[in-house]
Amino acid sequence: MTMTTALGGTPCTTVGDLPAVGATAPEVRLVGSDMSEVTRTPGRRTVLNIFPSVDTGVCAASVREFNARAAGLADTEVVCVSQDLPFALRRFCGAEGIEAVTVASGFRSTFGDDYGVRLADGGFAGLLARSVVVLDADGTVLHSQLVPEIGQEPDYDAAVAALG
Repeated sequence: MTMTTALGGTPCTTVGDLPAVGATAPEVRLVGSDMSEVTRTPGRRTVLNIFPSVDTGVCAASVREFNARAAGLADTEVVCVSQDLPFALRRFCGAEGIEAVTVASGFRSTFGDDYGVRLADGGFAGLLARSVVVLDADGTVLHSQLVPEIGQEPDYDAAVAALG
């Protein structure tokens, strides 16, 4: 099955579906900005902020916004995920003073397919569709959103509210 989003008003499909609320989320294996492995921390809640590239305005805004909100989220890690190379993520975070979130790349993993967010077509084919997945401490999905237009920011309030 696939989901549909849009890029500049042109429909784009993903390789599958986001994990459904109530489902156990797939494992997270990514590459951090220091080239180390990034996985979900057992026993902590996780917000996955997923986007095409930190080098676009809306993607950068989502990292900044989740960075600002992360400090107020008890027992919660925020992982910002794209296909960007770790070097680009490190450069962005250094220039922006981003320290409260973890940035990670899916470039060496099946994350995009596992989470159903790899864009199958359109101008951003191969990149990740803008979406948010919120997990409880056991890895159960509390909230998931595929943003209908890639140029639109995710619903930050709904993601944070899902943490209760």
